[in-house]
Amino acid sequence: MDLELRHLKTVRAIADAGSLTKAASALGLAQPALSAQLKRIERTLGGRLFERGRLGVRPTPLGELVLDRARVVLPAVRELQEEAVRLAHAWDGMPRFRLGGTHGPLLGGLVDRLATAHPGVPVTTQTSWSEREIAAGVAEGRLDFALIGTCGQSPPPEPERLSWREVAADPVFVMLAADHPLTGRTEIELGCLADESWADVPGDGCFADCFAAACARAGFTPASVYETDTASCVHLVQVGRAVGLCRATFPPTPGLVTRPLAGSPLSWRHLLGWHPGEPAADAAGAVITHTRAAHADAVARSATYRAWLDRHADHVTAIYPTAV
Repeated sequence: MDLELRHLKTVRAIADAGSLTKAASALGLAQPALSAQLKRIERTLGGRLFERGRLGVRPTPLGELVLDRARVVLPAVRELQEEAVRLAHAWDGMPRFRLGGTHGPLLGGLVDRLATAHPGVPVTTQTSWSEREIAAGVAEGRLDFALIGTCGQSPPPEPERLSWREVAADPVFVMLAADHPLTGRTEIELGCLADESWADVPGDGCFADCFAAACARAGFTPASVYETDTASCVHLVQVGRAVGLCRATFPPTPGLVTRPLAGSPLSWRHLLGWHPGEPAADAAGAVITHTRAAHADAVARSATYRAWLDRHADHVTAIYPTAV
C-alpha cells in the first residue's frame, strides 16, 4: 500500500483527538474501521505510530516524525488546491459575479441590481445556512463575494484570508401570527413571550447563544426552539405553533406581522466579503454600493421597520457604515 494524503489526515486526526474513539467520531468512522486503517498505515510505514494507554494515545518517535511531516505537507497541499481552483476560475478578462449568501432578502436584491447594472454579465448564486461554508467558497476561489450576517459584533469567518465590510446593521424583530394577541403593540418586551415556542433558521455563529442570554436576562428559558428553513419558520408562525426571530428587513408576508423587541436586545450585521488577491476585489466597492441599495429597498418595503426608524433617529445614522 502506498502512503496517501488521506492517511496523513487520519494520523493527524488521531493525534489531535488523543484517542481512537474521538478521532473515529470526528472522521465519521466506526472505531474498528479506524483501528484497521491505522494498522495498515503502520504496516506501510514500518512501525507503530501511537502508544495506547488508559488516557488515550500518544505518538511514538516514528509517529512524531510522521506528524512533523504531515504538518508541513497537508497545509502545502491545501494551499496548492486553493491556488489551482482560483486559477481555474480566474476571470481571464471576462467579468462575472459569483455570489454566495445565507438566506435573506438582500441576496435577491443584489442579484437584481447587478444584473440591471451589468446586462449580459453572468451572475450566479450559491446559498447555505452555513456562513463558514460560504466564506470558505470565497477563500478557495469558488465564489467571488460572500453576503452573510453575524450576530451583534461577532467577527466573520475566515478573517485572515478574506476582506470584510459591514453593509448595514439591523435590530432583530419578532414574527407573530396575524391574530396573535400582542400584534397591537408597537414594541414587545421579550419577557412577554416567555411562554412561547420559537422558530429560527440555523447558523454557525453565536446567535443561538445570544438569544438564550437575552431570554435569561428577561427572566425565562425558551420552552422550545425550532431551527429550520425560512419557509418552515414562516409556516410555524402563521399557524400559531411558534413565534419567530427575523431581521428587521423581513418582507411583508400574508398571515404574519413583525414587531420590534423593546430595547433591541439582539442585532444583526450584514457583511460582504471577498478575497483581496482576486480580480473580483476591484469590484468590491461597487458591489457594496449595490448591496446597500438592496438593503435600503428592503427597509422601504417594511412599514414596521420604517416606523421603528422614525422612533429611533439615532439608528438611522448608524445603519450604514462608511463606504469602502
